[in-house]
Amino acid sequence: MSISGAEAPVFTEVGPAQDVRRIAVRARSGTSPGLFWLGGFASDMKGTKAQALDEWAAKKGRACVRFDYSGHGESGGAFVDGTIGRWCEDSLAVFDRFCEGPQIVIGSSMGGWMALLLAQELAKRSKASPPRASLAGLILIAPAPDFTEDLMWKAFSPAIKAEIETNGVWYRPSEYGDPQPITRALIEDGRKHLVLGSTIDTGCPVRILQGAKDPDVPWQHAFELTHRLPSEDVVLTMIQDGDHRLSRPQDISRLLATVTELS
Repeated sequence: MSISGAEAPVFTEVGPAQDVRRIAVRARSGTSPGLFWLGGFASDMKGTKAQALDEWAAKKGRACVRFDYSGHGESGGAFVDGTIGRWCEDSLAVFDRFCEGPQIVIGSSMGGWMALLLAQELAKRSKASPPRASLAGLILIAPAPDFTEDLMWKAFSPAIKAEIETNGVWYRPSEYGDPQPITRALIEDGRKHLVLGSTIDTGCPVRILQGAKDPDVPWQHAFELTHRLPSEDVVLTMIQDGDHRLSRPQDISRLLATVTELS
């Protein structure tokens, strides 16, 4: 079902009849293991890291799939309607429809949470029947599992919590653009998908790239995640001068080297 990498995305519909989202996808055909990109909260598939991975895949003749969650980038839907469950459903649908064979899943920030949820779902399915696409490895960049609870709700002031509970939304200032709507639905739905409370069996090698100077996802969060992963073939790389985005040339080189290692 893969198509060649192109400037214009293709669209696929996700969700039940009463909640259909039109998801924009760019899928490059090629050899395995393919690359599957999961972006961050309020980001899109045209970011520096996603573009670099697609360019690398083009040069190597490798398959690469990237997409925008509903309410993000070129996909349909409103960002304010987004929840972890909806975005996870988007991710699973695109993975099922556009990926085949072994895949290296690269998740950035919230995408790291999505990657772990994807791994858990694929593990459940594999017990029933062999999946069409499988995991060859996970690369988590400044991963933010459980961020709605641990990095948002627990850090919010009583006034912000009251605004969310009363009005259903609070607009958080963002240095990356317009204020971001943090909704009661986002927080409450996030609690249904928490992963840090128990062991996370991914069934594949895991590589974590974390900046020590990340202002959004503290390095301690990534360290806690490693304790929830099986000890076999899990490596945490701490980048002492790294920020949250890890999009500098040296960061991109490190990311591509990690992809090569798992290939």
